[in-house]
Amino acid sequence: MPTELETLSAAKTAARAAAVDARAQAFAQPDRAARVAAANDHLRAFLRDSLGSALDGCVLSGYAPMRSEIDPMPVLAAHPGPVCLPVIAARAQPLRFREWHKGADLVPGPFGASVPASGDWLTPRALIVPLLAFDADGYRLGYGGGFYDRTLAGLRATGPVLAVGFAFAAQRVDTVPREGTDERLDAVVTEDGLAYSV
Repeated sequence: MPTELETLSAAKTAARAAAVDARAQAFAQPDRAARVAAANDHLRAFLRDSLGSALDGCVLSGYAPMRSEIDPMPVLAAHPGPVCLPVIAARAQPLRFREWHKGADLVPGPFGASVPASGDWLTPRALIVPLLAFDADGYRLGYGGGFYDRTLAGLRATGPVLAVGFAFAAQRVDTVPREGTDERLDAVVTEDGLAYSV
């Protein structure tokens, strides 16, 4: 008889496999460029509406997309304040964030992510978060390392943080398998607009 933890682990593994396929199919659609542009427009508007006058000075974290992740780089490149990208320091540790600006060199980092070649270490107060799947309650399914959960828990312990999931609409599922350490997102934005918000 499997334990509760084993059952949850198996559910997450199955959910990840299905989510990878769903995201890849969304990515492969011929109108992808238009949908990514629409998603970036919605994301830009959401950040402006949520942060207001604080947007200009807000340290914003995003990510350099890999595989079939939706691309947030247009929003990052246009952000009027400081921008940073996540760097994996070590397994089972929170992410660190290195300053990035449009045109800055990116180099291969752990797990296939592209990271800034140099730059100051920053602390973001707004984060654009990649994901495999999300649900109507604002929970995300990631790759299984727990990096964003640890990071968000640590940042939220020090003050207000805005965590926005960014995805294709096709990545929405009925329920994401979750456990007590999973951090809920404040919002999820897709090419169709705001898919979830607290």
